Amino acid sequence: MSTAEGMKPDWDGISREMRQALNRVIEQKDFILGEDVRSFESEAAEYLGVRHAIGLNSGSDAFRIALVAIGLQEGDEVITTPFCFASDAAAVVIEGGKPVFVDIDPATCNIDVNRISHSITGRTRAIIPAHLYGVPADMDPLMELARRHNIYVIEDACQAFGATYRGKKTGSFGAFAGFSFYPTKPLGCYGDAGMITTDSDDFVEKIKMIRNHGSKVKYYHESIGFSSRLDTIQAAILRVRLRYFNSILESLSLISRMYDHGLHDIAGITLPPELPDVTKGFTHYTIKTKNRDELREHLARKNIKTDVYYPLSIHLQKAFEFLGYRKGNFPESERAQAEVLSLSFDIHTTEEQVEGVCRAVREYFTG
Repeated sequence: MSTAEGMKPDWDGISREMRQALNRVIEQKDFILGEDVRSFESEAAEYLGVRHAIGLNSGSDAFRIALVAIGLQEGDEVITTPFCFASDAAAVVIEGGKPVFVDIDPATCNIDVNRISHSITGRTRAIIPAHLYGVPADMDPLMELARRHNIYVIEDACQAFGATYRGKKTGSFGAFAGFSFYPTKPLGCYGDAGMITTDSDDFVEKIKMIRNHGSKVKYYHESIGFSSRLDTIQAAILRVRLRYFNSILESLSLISRMYDHGLHDIAGITLPPELPDVTKGFTHYTIKTKNRDELREHLARKNIKTDVYYPLSIHLQKAFEFLGYRKGNFPESERAQAEVLSLSFDIHTTEEQVEGVCRAVREYFTG
């Protein structure tokens, strides 16, 4: 048995437990906001070190619900990154606000905290930093800046469940944080699912009402809300996977280190950053190279799958043309969109697959 195989969790056993959990929910007919939802919320909150975790039907809804909860008004500004999934900026627009983008730190691809202060105005209500590729954003100076200006911080931790920054889990810094449990995530389920966290007792009941059409009691609506409930089947699956999550992260960490070892001496590529006082969430293993498209084609010819997260920055997307940004506004984000390449990386990746990918990358650069 290889080193990688020896570190993998017992997926046969985990799969059996998930099927048992699924069957239990079906037998109990406990499909909407059931007991497993409440249990998962409690267990996830304990794992993350937060007071409250509220299950939702997606990570994307977490940002919209947070903005509703703080009372975002028409024309209010929310600072965020142009280089991540579009859900953060879209939530701001849907709720009547204006996304204000700040360029990224090229080393991490996260929002450059040193640039944020220049974009704060009297209309700024919140900052949404994304912990991209499972690498935590630089939270201490960001939180200090937010406190100084009385601005909410809403963490996009969708790619960083379990990551830590200076000993604290991502999702435990801001007023709110959003998580995704999409099937490709290390803590993934069998469909769409998400969660919002908060330490605020004042906000938790409001969030629970918003996710359930503004209702505490069936058919009685105290506020405007919408349907964003974590269904019990997904919660039951997530409860099982959460019990094994630390071993999942350990296995992914080993795969990441194998890539580091296999690629570290190849000129022409930049490996994921190693930062002090940070542990990663290991959602993706993403390198950078100026030869991204050619390398990707080379790997595809060898039947090696890769992904690009993300090929077009949000400020250049057609859906956000109305904001008035142009090419060249955020050069680091635009450089990253042309250079990032995520290699084969998940809990089922084998040592042999990593070696094959590294061999193919080396072949491209050295011939």
